[in-house]
Amino acid sequence: MNYIRFFETVGIDDVALVGGKNASLGEMYQHLTQLGVNIPNGFSTTRDAYSLLLAANNLAQRIDLLIAGLDVENVAQLQVCGKAVRELVLNQPLPEELKTEIITAYQQLSAEYGESMVDVAVRSSATAEDLPDASFAGQQESYLNIRGELSLLIHVRKCFASLFTDRAISYRHSRGFDHRQVSLCVGIQKMVRSDLASSGVMFTLDTQSGNDNVIMINAVFGLGENIVGGRVNPDEFYVFKPTLKENKSAIIKRQLGSKEMKMIYDDKLKTLNVSTTLNERARFTLSDEEVITLARHALAIETHYGKAMDIEWAKDTDKGEFYIVQARPETVHSKRLNAKVQSIEKYRLSEEIAQRNCLLSGLAIGEKIGVGVVRVIQDLTEAARFNAGEVLVTDITDPDWEPLMKKAAAVVTNKGGRTCHAAIVA
Repeated sequence: MNYIRFFETVGIDDVALVGGKNASLGEMYQHLTQLGVNIPNGFSTTRDAYSLLLAANNLAQRIDLLIAGLDVENVAQLQVCGKAVRELVLNQPLPEELKTEIITAYQQLSAEYGESMVDVAVRSSATAEDLPDASFAGQQESYLNIRGELSLLIHVRKCFASLFTDRAISYRHSRGFDHRQVSLCVGIQKMVRSDLASSGVMFTLDTQSGNDNVIMINAVFGLGENIVGGRVNPDEFYVFKPTLKENKSAIIKRQLGSKEMKMIYDDKLKTLNVSTTLNERARFTLSDEEVITLARHALAIETHYGKAMDIEWAKDTDKGEFYIVQARPETVHSKRLNAKVQSIEKYRLSEEIAQRNCLLSGLAIGEKIGVGVVRVIQDLTEAARFNAGEVLVTDITDPDWEPLMKKAAAVVTNKGGRTCHAAIVA
């Protein structure tokens, strides 16, 4: 049985076979590269590969026993259960036939790029990913700058185990997904050397208002994990679609982000966060010409899919070209009618509140005004202190905070842009 599929052999109808990320990458690789949209090549393990792993040593039944009776609202119990299941999967060797196919495909990909051991990104992709009523983005793990066969096999197993991160278990439960009906596929994709350039995300609508006449681009220096992880406040650009289509000056907003750090390659640590220079913090990551290039890529992707899209991009350090490394349907505003009217109504303040002194301000995310007792939580070891209906205040969140976020009346953080995974989940 074939447990591996290269991107050129899959398309958007293959979500059930290779997961949402990989199906979308295959779709774009086949249909958009000819339009000048660069997609790094790669391959994916299939749903059958995950089934093969679960069949070994009764792994599926042992997972069921650990999860049976779990109360996902009990954060401490969730943490214990999630760790136990992940360790169970991590300790399960990959079946020999799957290992052989992964190594063979990796050698083929390396040869395509003229290297003996090409650097790759290893990303999890669930078969229930990015359905219209649920965005699984950020629920599983990704690993960057992976080199060599042994390291690749180790990180493939880590991706399989990440189907049972605490956040993924909780999120599936909240959306009514049975873990037995979700398979984990692993995408192995040529890395884009953006460590000395820039990367980011873009949406083909405004994530706040739902306005679909704009393209919103967020950008940081270095690899893109900092922006999707919410660790860095990015630069933000808005491009007006109607003007872009007329080939006129279309950038309608530029907002400088603080960009305190960037993620780069490191031979020993694989990736490493370093502080940005004062010059980097004071200047934009992209020129106007580059913003327009990215916006045109976004427009081509949206046109192909016929719907609003959430896209991750990276600029190659050596070639100076932009690459699309992920694209998924936008899952919040695209399913809502009259989003703009709803937003205006929900943001109205009473005259009494409007006259009070403002203590803090920042980027707004969401559609309602939150009210509650403030609870400062430094990290997830303090999760038991947080009560439902309180305002969660912390330095930074990532998708691991999802069990707390869904109990909160509001969330206030120091770091993270409007397009990071935690903000989308919130």
